[in-house]
Amino acid sequence: MESARPTNRLAQEQSPYLRQHAHNPVDWFPWGEEAFAKARREGKLVFLSIGYATCHWCHVMERESFEDSSIAAYMNEHYVAIKVDREERPDIDEIYMAAIQQATGSGGWPLSVWLTPKGEPLPDLPQFEESWGSSLTGGTYLPTPARFGRRAFMDELRVRVDLWTKHRGALSEDAASWTEGLRQALARPSEPVELGRAALSAGVASLAEVFDSERGGFGGRSQTRFPMPHTLGFLLRQGTEGAPRARAMALTTLDAICRRGLRDHLGGGFHRYSTDPEWAIPHFEKMLYDQAGLVRVLVEAHLASGRSEYAAVARETLDFVLSEMRTPGGAFTSAWDADSEGEEGRYYVWSAAELRAALGADYALFAARYSASAAGNFHELEGERLNHIQLSATPLAELARAQGLEPAAAEARLASARGKLLALRRERTPPLHDDKVLTDWNGLMIGAAACAGRGLGEPRYTAAAVQAAEFLLRELRREGQLYHRWRAGEAKVPALLEDYAFLAGGLLDLYEATTEARWLREARLLLKVALERFWDPEGRGFFQVEAESGLIARPKPTYDGAIPSGNAAAALALLRLGWLSGDAALWERGAETLGFYSSFLARHGGQAGSLGLTALDLSQGPRREVVIAGDPADPRTRALLDVARRRFSPRTLTILRPPGPAAALVAEIPWVAPLAPGPAGPRAYVCTDFACQAPVSTPQALSALLAEPARKQ
Repeated sequence: MESARPTNRLAQEQSPYLRQHAHNPVDWFPWGEEAFAKARREGKLVFLSIGYATCHWCHVMERESFEDSSIAAYMNEHYVAIKVDREERPDIDEIYMAAIQQATGSGGWPLSVWLTPKGEPLPDLPQFEESWGSSLTGGTYLPTPARFGRRAFMDELRVRVDLWTKHRGALSEDAASWTEGLRQALARPSEPVELGRAALSAGVASLAEVFDSERGGFGGRSQTRFPMPHTLGFLLRQGTEGAPRARAMALTTLDAICRRGLRDHLGGGFHRYSTDPEWAIPHFEKMLYDQAGLVRVLVEAHLASGRSEYAAVARETLDFVLSEMRTPGGAFTSAWDADSEGEEGRYYVWSAAELRAALGADYALFAARYSASAAGNFHELEGERLNHIQLSATPLAELARAQGLEPAAAEARLASARGKLLALRRERTPPLHDDKVLTDWNGLMIGAAACAGRGLGEPRYTAAAVQAAEFLLRELRREGQLYHRWRAGEAKVPALLEDYAFLAGGLLDLYEATTEARWLREARLLLKVALERFWDPEGRGFFQVEAESGLIARPKPTYDGAIPSGNAAAALALLRLGWLSGDAALWERGAETLGFYSSFLARHGGQAGSLGLTALDLSQGPRREVVIAGDPADPRTRALLDVARRRFSPRTLTILRPPGPAAALVAEIPWVAPLAPGPAGPRAYVCTDFACQAPVSTPQALSALLAEPARKQ
């Protein structure tokens, strides 16, 4: 009879990642005082393991090490072991990732960090590493047995126990000193520098240095390619400022992202990143923040270029999110795993034999269109090479002609083939769905869906954004304070800077999509709380966590990576709301936030600060305000709104000013009070930095005014 699997404390947690480890023989603790109290009481080191539910190498390390009873027994005897979901606790991840990066020069997940009982990382000091040859602080994935040029995990565990036994006092003292340096580094003190439009040109130039002009993307010599949608958005904005190279870099990269293997051509949505510079084979997980960022920039690219294919892929991606990444209450869930049936990508790939059997006579057309063959482009399984499908470079018209078909008929047959394959794929074992709700990621998705609803004229996307926003403000807010994570009815983890900043930004997008003043009021309240809890009155800018967090440091995030930094998002939200409302105090806080890390933006440019540079672009102006004054139910008002909304004009606000006192709107945007409809019906006011031209009343006249470049008055 098979013995019952062990159960540890993680079974009481809601995080899908922590629950994955609930039956390890390791005596895991969740992050908290109980674990550190035990470490202090027993004089033991802490082993901290940070990962997330859809992390491939996290799964590998669990199978190899944390499910091994002998390794678990050693850990339980000599360590206090803590598991952290980096998506649930990005603040903890930020601190200890910085420690590992300082110690080793790189980072990743799973993150493996050795701590003193006070939570301080073991020091990265040569006197304790001469006999070992690697950082005592830790690293990322640690194998069992030794391979990839890395020592075995058990050896890593033993050497630190030995050093802790022999040199506890010295290690503790040096850990405290090293942690103080880490604490100061994470506060990112710097002297502000003057930034102007030259910094925007320099940001474009910094991206051009690492741009792959042949294949798209920004990687220099790196083999991997990340989509970086906020970087593409920055480039699109600079493309409207007479920088054609910026626009070309953005569109070339978007074309590769849409055509090749990052996109799921059957089910919709995008995978995490490409493992090769050809964008052919991805890391197969699907993250909510990638879907949000790419939807937004696809809509912007459609408006900027007029190309319908960008709108089509944006709709496809949003339809995937609305179908596969929502709770019953309408909030957006976090991710789909890369692995299924024990292998990364197995859910998504096909052998040529499978495709032939499913498609019959349509196989040749499908294979030509989606680059499938017996040779495959993925690894071998059970003696057959597999295909991860992606569009070929040959135009559809040419492929259709080779098959003796008209393009429309070829596309109809391809659509039928995709439907057959998708139905077959749904019969496979699916990857794990991480269904937790994160406030910050939802803020990004709310903003993207609102942008798509407005820019594509799709009310259902706006309605989805409204439903998600209402869910968050109802289920993840208590007495004005946000929480970071919700799952199965439980809201947990006090919200961080990113939660307030991303959600406030999403609500500003939602205002522009709905014209409902309540979203401005909610965004203002969120930013007020953020300023109270996270603002640094001495060094300017925002801390990620509040002063009472109990962590060893208060980071001030600046780096725009796969997810933009909290300070960039906060600066942009403050500038937008300050501009929209005419509130000079909010505008000044946004400008001060940019000033706090201006030296970082000047040094790293678009490669690490693209959303910050987008905020800088807004601050530099000129800015244009378009006020449509009229009854929302009047078709003439809607026609004027449509003219303003269907343009890519990033430094342009569109405001609907209804007839009458419009008390709710005027309370949030006092300056629009006198801009009323005319006696004959709706009219549009086009203003530059609040200096308004004579109103117009027809879509043609408004379009002509908006076609003129905005100029400072």
